[in-house]
Amino acid sequence: MNAGIPLVYFLVTATLMFFVGVYGFMTRKNMITILMSVELMLNAVNINFLAFNRFLFPGQLEGHFFALFIIAVAAAEAAVAIAIIINIYRHFHNIDVEQADEMKY
Repeated sequence: MNAGIPLVYFLVTATLMFFVGVYGFMTRKNMITILMSVELMLNAVNINFLAFNRFLFPGQLEGHFFALFIIAVAAAEAAVAIAIIINIYRHFHNIDVEQADEMKY
């Protein structure tokens, strides 16, 4: 029997984080805050992977490998997104999503 934190606490925390990220993604206009919301959603998924790995397969590391893979993909995604945001800022002098709603030369 596991005497640690119950699985429900992990799931509630991850659910709250995920829906805060969805809310931030849907309501914000600043590209940096939208990127932070996406990262928050990815971290919620990581919590789920690690929690289910611990409670369903305590001796294996599949959840940890999935979480590391998501962290690597999130780092690459953040680097590309920040490069795009910097390029948009150089052209439009604004990073508001509604100001850069169409692709211009």
